[in-house]
Amino acid sequence: MNTLDQAVAALLAQVAEEVILPRFGRLNASQSEEKTPGDWVTIADRESEAILTDALLQLDADARVVGEEAASLDPSLIEAVARGRVWLVDPLDGTNNFADGREPFGMMVALVEDGVVQRGWIYAPMTKRLCFAARGAGAFIDGTRVTCGERPARQPIATYSNYWFSGADCAAIERKAAGTLDLRHGLRCAAAQYAALVDGTHDIARFERIYPWDHAAGSLFLTEAGGQVARPDGRLYALTDTGKGLLAAAASSLWERGAHVLGTVTD
Repeated sequence: MNTLDQAVAALLAQVAEEVILPRFGRLNASQSEEKTPGDWVTIADRESEAILTDALLQLDADARVVGEEAASLDPSLIEAVARGRVWLVDPLDGTNNFADGREPFGMMVALVEDGVVQRGWIYAPMTKRLCFAARGAGAFIDGTRVTCGERPARQPIATYSNYWFSGADCAAIERKAAGTLDLRHGLRCAAAQYAALVDGTHDIARFERIYPWDHAAGSLFLTEAGGQVARPDGRLYALTDTGKGLLAAAASSLWERGAHVLGTVTD
């Protein structure tokens, strides 16, 4: 990690310690609200994004900052993430978990140049674990280089978020997975989900929402470790993609197995 990488890592740890952790399990009713049905934001999201935005601009004055909460107020910001040098910020990923007083939740920052993710940081405030990746230079957990791949000693563990699908679609997924995948519910936290694909906890993950701040850092981290990320139909993932659906796996062979079950959901 170079000086900039270390500065971002230290910034995430500081904001977690000063803004996020003191509020975990201590939010009152006035400190959280629904942005849209089922999608929560808290005072910790907003305060941490404000601090991160100011600090990242000081680290690189030539870059713009696009944060999740700013983009929720001005969706046109998403259209600009593929132009120029941009910090993408998810100040508190897994907010629904956080608001309920449970884990996992995390923080993510990515540095993007002309739509290509160059560096990504994923920080877990509770464990203080840092996942980091630099394009062409590998993926690291707490400074140790890591790789991922198939784990032949077990049936692949695949996660998906059943609340996004109808009962019929969930039944179809269960039928397809039988004898092929060990199917489990998603973590409701992309920061934790991408880390789980690399550290061996999970093998395949289907995401529905594809906002760029949810996947920029994680997709780089996974692919630099040897995994694969693509739209469920096999198209390459781009930060400006719209719609729903993203499939990630610890190896290309696992991605293919996941696509058979979780790609086209309905029979």
